[in-house]
Amino acid sequence: MSRSIHRTAARRSPGSPRLERALVLPVLAALLAAACASPAASPTGAVPGSPAPPSVGPSEGAPSGSPVAGSGGSGALSHLTVGLGYIPSVQFAQFYLAQQAGYYRDAGVDVAFENKIDPDLIVLVGQGALDAGIADGTSVIPAVSQGIPIRYIATIYGTFPNIVFAKANSGITNAADLKGKRIGTPCKCGSSWIMLQALLHSAGLSTGDVQVVEYPDFSQEAAVARGAVDAATGYANNEPLQLQSQGQPVTVLHVDQSVPLPGPGLIASTATIAAKGPALKAFVAATLRAMREIAANPQSGFDAAVKVVPELASQRALQMAILQATIATWRSPYGAAHGLGAIDPAAWQASLTFMSSLPEHLVARPLTVDQLIDPSLLPAS
Repeated sequence: MSRSIHRTAARRSPGSPRLERALVLPVLAALLAAACASPAASPTGAVPGSPAPPSVGPSEGAPSGSPVAGSGGSGALSHLTVGLGYIPSVQFAQFYLAQQAGYYRDAGVDVAFENKIDPDLIVLVGQGALDAGIADGTSVIPAVSQGIPIRYIATIYGTFPNIVFAKANSGITNAADLKGKRIGTPCKCGSSWIMLQALLHSAGLSTGDVQVVEYPDFSQEAAVARGAVDAATGYANNEPLQLQSQGQPVTVLHVDQSVPLPGPGLIASTATIAAKGPALKAFVAATLRAMREIAANPQSGFDAAVKVVPELASQRALQMAILQATIATWRSPYGAAHGLGAIDPAAWQASLTFMSSLPEHLVARPLTVDQLIDPSLLPAS
């Protein structure tokens, strides 16, 4: 797989993970209207000129069957269709490992994966076309504020993966150093734009104190490399690693210390939680089991990802570095204290308060944290 495809994959998922496709309000409103009108499938989100991203099918040897009420034990498995970001990548290793190792089957669930872009995932999960999916926490807040009935049920990225990066010799070492600088970003939208505003706010700055240069083709990494901009938004497990692989040391600025924005995590609709709660809980537990295993032995996650995306083996060093960086973003002080996957209500409240203050009016109506998260499907800590 080409490097450009890997960069795109990282933006669409957690690490990826990244799940970067802007949740712009008019777009979301149109998707919501379409969802209300018809349960038809949404676009695949394939890169123009490339084949549609493949789906990962049910566990080998596991019967599909109709959904059943419970999970675990013997008998028919509960079927779940789960949406992952854009295209398969090493950043979804925990899902691949849990499926290949039989953790889902052992937990009583038969899981099929589909790859979609972030806004599509949110709408499809909200309407029940997908049972669960992975989405940016900063996308969940505006979606719920517009009436999409979803809840964030497990944290995957305990550390917000969106960052600002610059060359190490740029003189940029903290948020205050960004004043007057040229900053590249794909658009004035989405999780990276929210992160940039939060990071600047932590230093008493605003976007008016910097020169924002938009790169809709996601070429801001190359812009930093050639000096067209001083810094750019990106992902901790993507652009800095790409530059470092080219021999260019980088500085990375994180936002967590100032505004604890919620990273990508698992979401489900309120109706699906009510109808398939036990199956979702089993799925979450099996996924977290795979995450713990990969954190202890990253090679197991890499091997699982290569089985799904064989091209990763041709970039072993870079892809293993991406996986290691992804594992680092799974961790957080709150998760260490309360268990992997735990949802921090205080952090969500801080994020909700901050996003409600933004001039884009992303939060269409007042919300409480309880309307955004549902920790009841997490394993007991």
